[in-house]
Amino acid sequence: MEQFFHIIIDYITVSGYTAIMIGMALESACLPVPSELIFGFAGYLVYLGRMDFATAAIAGVAGGLIGSMAAYLIGYYGGHPFVEKYGRYVLLSKRHMNMAQKWFDRYGLKATFYSRLLPVVRTFISLPAGVAKVNFVKFVLYIILGSIPWTIGLIYAGMLLGENWQTINVLGHKASLVVAGGLVIITIYYLRKNRTQTSPR
Repeated sequence: MEQFFHIIIDYITVSGYTAIMIGMALESACLPVPSELIFGFAGYLVYLGRMDFATAAIAGVAGGLIGSMAAYLIGYYGGHPFVEKYGRYVLLSKRHMNMAQKWFDRYGLKATFYSRLLPVVRTFISLPAGVAKVNFVKFVLYIILGSIPWTIGLIYAGMLLGENWQTINVLGHKASLVVAGGLVIITIYYLRKNRTQTSPR
């Protein structure tokens, strides 16, 4: 696994934004590529001045969208039988599929937004969306809106940590939960602040 991480880091070092986009496309297409590692290292490169923050974020969101659309189309045309037959070749288990399906059954199309802020389920939510044949345009919109805060949050965390960026990789999905929690707190803070400023005195 450590060798796999080094391969990803070396690829990003050499290919830059293209590597970020491809890596996130693979992750969002249900392949076991850790977004925490990709964005954490990207943030470190921003810290070093070797990458532009906004461009790295755009590459990450674009890659996530490409991979999500691919997973959606697989679910749309292949359905559960295709996933059950070929999912094991990309380490996609029935448990992962059921987890994503429960999220989708509970929240509907909005699950494609909420799930982008959570580890594991964010990778697989596009498949049940495709199986359910939800509106493709709305699906794309929710994927983009959900990917933006997640991408920015992880890159920013890597940038703040600087030389200690690998803390994100060590924590793995726990780091994602911390970032997601931070994003929720920030959102609540700004909503309350705006409500206070606009409320009549």
